[in-house]
Amino acid sequence: MSFLTRHLRAVKERSLADLDLPAHEFDTLHALAGRRGRAAPTELADDLRMAPASVTARVDALLRRGFVRRIPSTVDRRRVDVELTDAGHAGWRAAMDVMGHEEHRLLSVLTPAERRVLADLLRRVCLQAQRAADSAAGKTPGGDRTSLTG
Repeated sequence: MSFLTRHLRAVKERSLADLDLPAHEFDTLHALAGRRGRAAPTELADDLRMAPASVTARVDALLRRGFVRRIPSTVDRRRVDVELTDAGHAGWRAAMDVMGHEEHRLLSVLTPAERRVLADLLRRVCLQAQRAADSAAGKTPGGDRTSLTG
């Protein structure tokens, strides 16, 4: 598992470097893409587990690159949301394509049935690890596990 994790991390780092996309910018674009391209800064802060001021600095950098824009919220006139631009979506998509290609290449040695079994087994192991982490943090079962149950 450690070898595979290191390999995929190296592929990600190379692809981001090739795309001139720092990892923290990719992570922010990825969080936005996960929210269908639009989110409040506080939502991004929660998703990225960061202080809101740090997210503001990231959004400002992405704004200068033309990857995001600030737009009025549709739910609260006092709030401003962050939205992916076409350039931001294209940058995120390009990085995802490289990483997805490598994952597909690695998993191509398995049959579709084997990939389903692997996915199920990994999901079960991850859920067990999440339960242990939640227990250690004093969280009750059924708490926020969006990263594992999608």
